[in-house]
Amino acid sequence: MLTVSELVLINVSGRDKPGLTSEITGIMGQYDVRILDIGQAVIHDHLTWGILIEIPDESKSSPVIRDLLFRLHSLDLQVRFAPITREEYQAWAEGRNRACYIVTLLSRDIKAEQIARVSAITARHGLNIDNISRLSARPSLNPSDNRIACVEFSVRGTPEDLDQLRADFLHIAGEMNVDIAFQEDSIFRRNRRLVVFDMDSTLIEAEVIDELAHEAGVGDQVAAITERAMQGQLDFSQSFAERLALLEGLDESVLEGIAARLRLTEGAEHLIRSLKGLGYRTAILSGGFTYFARHLQDKLGIDYVYANELEIKNGQVTGKVCGQVVDGKRKAELLLEIAEKEHISREQVIAVGDGANDLPMLSQAGLGVAFRAKPLVKESARHAISTLGLDAILYLIGFRESDTNQSLQQGGL
Repeated sequence: MLTVSELVLINVSGRDKPGLTSEITGIMGQYDVRILDIGQAVIHDHLTWGILIEIPDESKSSPVIRDLLFRLHSLDLQVRFAPITREEYQAWAEGRNRACYIVTLLSRDIKAEQIARVSAITARHGLNIDNISRLSARPSLNPSDNRIACVEFSVRGTPEDLDQLRADFLHIAGEMNVDIAFQEDSIFRRNRRLVVFDMDSTLIEAEVIDELAHEAGVGDQVAAITERAMQGQLDFSQSFAERLALLEGLDESVLEGIAARLRLTEGAEHLIRSLKGLGYRTAILSGGFTYFARHLQDKLGIDYVYANELEIKNGQVTGKVCGQVVDGKRKAELLLEIAEKEHISREQVIAVGDGANDLPMLSQAGLGVAFRAKPLVKESARHAISTLGLDAILYLIGFRESDTNQSLQQGGL
């Protein structure tokens, strides 16, 4: 029998049964036991349950341990008791005050090597794993190609070089074809309120200006300029003006056909519907064109749209736009303007984009995500999703599969 100890760590394992927590803590309650820490995990109906207790000076450890041991044995559960000194507890409790971060591993399938390499990096940078949770649904044994698997690590510590830590994660993410996000576990993480999106190659798979150019017979010329601009090799405003000029004379009637055939990016519809069900506001901030952004707004229920208005005269595109060009600088300004209008802080904003002209707004947002981005953008942004669809963003803000399913039901979607 365990000798008398003021602090006791109890670990219980075995097949899960309803009411176990109530039974165990009910026995402890008879002895006025204080709970210092408690945690539980269930994997395939197998329970692992831990609790750290403080037994009052006027009570004895032996009766508490005896009653617990007898009851847990009758329930066919394995139990282990370990005495904890006050010095050990104090050192552990003080360590809990260190910074806490979230590491999110996203993949089509979670493999053991991925877990091993992620955890090796956290250890090398002085971070200890407190908790590991699966956020995605339990995978099918016959998975489909569009599946998402997500595991979240809660880690604690003070890394000496955060930039190198992120670089290490980016390196192995590329090697293993996975996405890894590293962010501080702050109050804002699950308190975002606004998501702003680039449109072309983010919400939709195409670059609309390239589609327009194809109809105008100048597709190769415009596509080459577009690619250089998205790589950050050309100033956006200059390249935009050059591409627009090549569209002069294009018949207005082609716009409707292009809008009708635009394909949403994988996960876009699921993400927007989930965000709406959860009460988020959404916006398109695009260097593309208002005609197509409005089409998406009607289709998805986007709250705000800011893009460039094509100038059309006598039924033809003039090769110019009306009003101020929405470039990278303007996107960042619009993000802040919408946040102010919605009475939220910029830390509560998520920004998503793929091109160099999206970097200003990504840097302004509390969570900036480079989505299937060019190398320059991926390296410059703090977070990136390259292997999955847009709905993977839900896991970056901590939602579980059950949360998103519930939001869809409540939102009537």
